[in-house]
Amino acid sequence: MRAKTALITPPDAPVSGLFLTDPKHPAEPRPTRPLRDTDPVQQGIVFADERASLSRARALVLYPDFKRPGARRTAEESLAEAVNLTQAIDLEIVDAMVIPLNAPKPGTLLGTGKLEELAAQIAAFDIEVVIVDGPVSPVQQRNLERALKAKVLDRTGLILEIFGERAATKEGTLQVDLAHLSYQKSRLVRSWTHLERQRGGGGFMGGPGETQKEADRRALTERIGRIERELERVTKTRTLHRAGRKKVPYPIVALVGYTNAGKSSLFNAITESGVLAKDMLFATLDPTLRGLSLPGGRRIILSDTVGFIADLPTELVAAFRATLEEVLEADLILHVRDIASSQSDAERADVLDVLEGLGVERAKLEAMIEVPNKIDLLDVVTRETLVNQSSRRDDFKAVSAASGQGVADLVARIEAALGADDVEAHFLVPPSAGAALAALHQDGDVRQTTTLEDGSLHLVVRLTPAALGRINKKFPGLAQDPAQGASHET
Repeated sequence: MRAKTALITPPDAPVSGLFLTDPKHPAEPRPTRPLRDTDPVQQGIVFADERASLSRARALVLYPDFKRPGARRTAEESLAEAVNLTQAIDLEIVDAMVIPLNAPKPGTLLGTGKLEELAAQIAAFDIEVVIVDGPVSPVQQRNLERALKAKVLDRTGLILEIFGERAATKEGTLQVDLAHLSYQKSRLVRSWTHLERQRGGGGFMGGPGETQKEADRRALTERIGRIERELERVTKTRTLHRAGRKKVPYPIVALVGYTNAGKSSLFNAITESGVLAKDMLFATLDPTLRGLSLPGGRRIILSDTVGFIADLPTELVAAFRATLEEVLEADLILHVRDIASSQSDAERADVLDVLEGLGVERAKLEAMIEVPNKIDLLDVVTRETLVNQSSRRDDFKAVSAASGQGVADLVARIEAALGADDVEAHFLVPPSAGAALAALHQDGDVRQTTTLEDGSLHLVVRLTPAALGRINKKFPGLAQDPAQGASHET
């Protein structure tokens, strides 16, 4: 059953079977650009940094619907997400449809009749790429490409293409390359028997040699090894930076959420910075960190991370683990949700699945603040209901990053959450202890300062238990009993 969506089918487009336009009156022919690995016979090893661009290629999007019990999304909602993913790499979508299936065909995924129907559509409309929103085995991909005479990408391959276009830093590029090569290594299936040809050494002592498939797998393994070593060096640098931040004990607040939930927009609204924030999937791949002073004077580090998505490829989870570990190190997590999305509840569940899969501590998940974003896109009644709910709950703060509504309340809640375990301590600082005075101002919130007759300072400081322990260890004897502090002032 075809999904009806204005995104794909123009209102004035006649429909004939699967076609968007009448095949008797086709659109004006357009020049097509051959994709390097469209023909499976010509397929070889295509490394991540050598991939041909798919930009503006004509695409057909398919969602195989297996009627899975307990699915979080309807088939039409899943198809709509697949369309958005496809548009993220600037493909020209010719058509999109849901294909009901009782069970996948082991060799081709789809039945013979449906393949013939799709092949006719692909030929009639010069379709170059077929997106299958679901898992496709290497054998199925090979047979589909032969039957449809078009490049076939499954969900994992599509998301890898998006990440490949978005990666901007050296670390991001290495991570995407590693994920892409790991994915390719599992798909060394080609069309003809040349894979089984063996190459031996010269003379009768040469031995049987290795098959082409073995040579390709070895080439991929060597390339993966080089990238892993280079990525390990980059990861060590990130670990050193993380260790450095621990020495300057500012709490870390991490923004997480489904892709395109508005994390970067909220990051910009809170920090008044200019991080890339667009209405696009996976606009942010590399974590961005900014120092921020809260209204009460506390310094924090705010971290914007890569967006999550349903069925996130395991290759990407493994490759981006060093990046995602920023979330594990966070003192407080903000779960940003696109509350205007029809799939907001399903997206929330997907994000929680990813966080649990990463190993985020149960205590941090329980302390997490849920941040419904984009309330400016809701009707007045729904928006007011969320605002009222925010005023009653500490773990729920509705905002609009675009208009700024609710952002100040969220910042106040962040400060309150981080200061829940703070203690108030009194210190007597002699005139010669300039280093101690500087440390108290850096590690704590100095609430009151009184100058005594001998030039000493009596300070009332609010700080974390850990900071108090560091101060006492580094500057023993400064901390005073509150009663002693009062007697000094009188």
